[in-house]
Amino acid sequence: MIPIKPQPEPDDFDEKVRKEGKYFLSKVPNPKTKDWKNRDYWRRSLRDLYDACNQICAYSAQWIPYDTGSPAVDHFIPKTVKPELAYEWDNFRLICSKINTNKGIKEEIIDPFFLPADSFILDFPSMLIKPNPKLLEPLKERVIYTIKELKLNEETWQLGRSDRLIEYCKKKCSFDHLKRKAPFIAYELERQGLVEVDKIAYIMGVR
Repeated sequence: MIPIKPQPEPDDFDEKVRKEGKYFLSKVPNPKTKDWKNRDYWRRSLRDLYDACNQICAYSAQWIPYDTGSPAVDHFIPKTVKPELAYEWDNFRLICSKINTNKGIKEEIIDPFFLPADSFILDFPSMLIKPNPKLLEPLKERVIYTIKELKLNEETWQLGRSDRLIEYCKKKCSFDHLKRKAPFIAYELERQGLVEVDKIAYIMGVR
C-alpha cells in the first residue's frame, strides 16, 4: 500500500448519487434494515472512481481490469458505522472485490488517504509486504493488522507481484508500464535503488 491523493468529486456526482442517497437516508437512516436493498446508488459512480484512481486498487496498489477484476466502491468508513457517509465521494476508495471481501467493516484498516510514506515496504525476493522496521507504535501495529486482515501476503497476491516483477526483469515491460500497473512495486524498486533491470533480476534469480 502506498499513499494516494483524494480525487475531485465528479461534476455530476451530486445529481447522480448524493441527492437520491440523502433522500433515502432521510426516510431510512438505519443501514441494517432490509429497506437498504437496491439502494446502492454509489455504484453509479464506480466508473468515475475507476478512472479517477487510474484503475488502481487503493489497498493492493495494483491495476484492476474492469472486465475481469471486479472493481468496487469501498466505503472506507462502513455504512453501518456512519450511514450519513454512504453516498459521499470522499468516503469512497477504489477496491478490488477480493480485498473488499477481506476488508468488510473492519475499522482499524489504514486509510491510504492518510498513510505516512514508506509505512509498507516490499521485500525482495520474497515479494512479501512488511511494515517498515523504523515505524513506531501504534502505526506499526496498524500496518501489521492491515496486512493481516486484507491478506495482502496471501499466496495469490504474492505470486501475482512476483509475476509482474519477473516480466520487468525479463524486459517484457518497461518501468513506466510497471509504474502504471503496479505502482507499489515500482515505488519500492525506486526507494531501494533497484530500478536497473540487472540489479533486480540478480536478486530475483531471473536469467
